[in-house]
Amino acid sequence: MITPRQIRAARGLLGWEATELGKRTSLSRETIANIESGRTQAREESLDRIAKAFDIAGVEFTENEGVRLKANDIEIFVGPERFHDFTEFVYQHLLRHSGEVCISVSDERLFLKYRKEPEIYRQRMKALVDTGRVKVRILAEESTFNSIFAEMRKSTQQSTSPTSFYSFGKCLALISFTHNPAPYVVLLKSGPFAEAYRQAFNDSWERAEIPAGKK
Repeated sequence: MITPRQIRAARGLLGWEATELGKRTSLSRETIANIESGRTQAREESLDRIAKAFDIAGVEFTENEGVRLKANDIEIFVGPERFHDFTEFVYQHLLRHSGEVCISVSDERLFLKYRKEPEIYRQRMKALVDTGRVKVRILAEESTFNSIFAEMRKSTQQSTSPTSFYSFGKCLALISFTHNPAPYVVLLKSGPFAEAYRQAFNDSWERAEIPAGKK
């Protein structure tokens, strides 16, 4: 179990106020402050939420009450619950750094199948895009093409398996929907890989079709 000292140190490492940690864990600022000061004996569920928030943000806890940023450039997310963690990672990355997301997928409806609380996700992403600091483009072979936050085009290329990739910032995520359990996400924190896929995406985007009603 993480300690109050580790929580304070992790917040300091990320530059988070207690209010920010509260938002990411659905705990009040007062609850966070009481846990950190030792005035309250934290419930296991609360500590799990806190540890998960720091894990998504790239912080890990070590022996002897240590705290450090993750050194790994590769992270794996397997199954629906971890797919939710991956989409949360993307959201938090955009919230902190802004930028563009390029998404290529054989069937965009698979995201709806595996995404937890899809309507909440849609509204959060729309709010980010509406700030003007974030842009999302989706290239799909199959889709309803009715996204409220992304510009969409229909791919003219046919893939042989339901796969996808995200390119955002210096990150590239490769996603398989045939793995058991699905989805299976490999997140590469590599600028060169992300840029290479972004360029390939842009080439395909220029050749893609604008869906009917979007022209």
